Amino acid sequence: MSDRAAMERSGAHQPVLLGEVVSLLEPRGRKVLLDCTIGLGGHAEALLEAAGTETLLIGIDLDEGNLVRAGRRLERFGRRVRLFHASFDHADEVLAETGVGVADLILADLGVSSNQLEDADRGFSFSVDGPLDMRLDSSSGQTAADLVNGLDETKLADLIYQFGQERYSRRIAGAIVRSRKRRRIERTTELARVVAGAYPAAARKSRRGVHPATRTFMALRIAVNDELSRLERLLELLPAVLAGGGRA
Repeated sequence: MSDRAAMERSGAHQPVLLGEVVSLLEPRGRKVLLDCTIGLGGHAEALLEAAGTETLLIGIDLDEGNLVRAGRRLERFGRRVRLFHASFDHADEVLAETGVGVADLILADLGVSSNQLEDADRGFSFSVDGPLDMRLDSSSGQTAADLVNGLDETKLADLIYQFGQERYSRRIAGAIVRSRKRRRIERTTELARVVAGAYPAAARKSRRGVHPATRTFMALRIAVNDELSRLERLLELLPAVLAGGGRA
């Protein structure tokens, strides 16, 4: 049975572009690998298998549940794996805590994983009803409901346009403010209905199967998790945390 077939049969998560990631990063012989968004551990597992028995992998993730699942998946590698509940913009602090200081290879697979989107309780999806949360780290920070119900109309419209490139951001923000005056918006499906209702009829027809709330939900997720600022910080850190000749 092929490795892929075995993985599918066992129900293990299969990350996208797995072969391409391993090929481009060339982990063989690297001493320290840093996976900034370890998720369910699919990339980490493949990199460790290709790297050699002396390689240490340091994994970071904001999602504690995913860290637990990745730990189980990578358990067979023993002391070659160290996992941290942290944001990747603190990669320098994590590396310092391990005592290695710098990494030879750094991977950051950005965005959310399929298991997070499919979990209604996380609030990432407009397709299923759940609390309007969207936090990758569910232990701290503002939720999407906090932003939707707390920002004034102008700031809300700016957020939806800046992070979602949504051309109807003003209409959507206005509809949200009118709706929340009647009652607080707490559920994903509530927000999805408000956003869809704010779209002009012609625009809804032209979406061709793409839900009108797609860009708004993406914008809120990015804002809730401060994704762009954290990415900028990681890029600024690279010269300090990537060893000479390393790859990111």
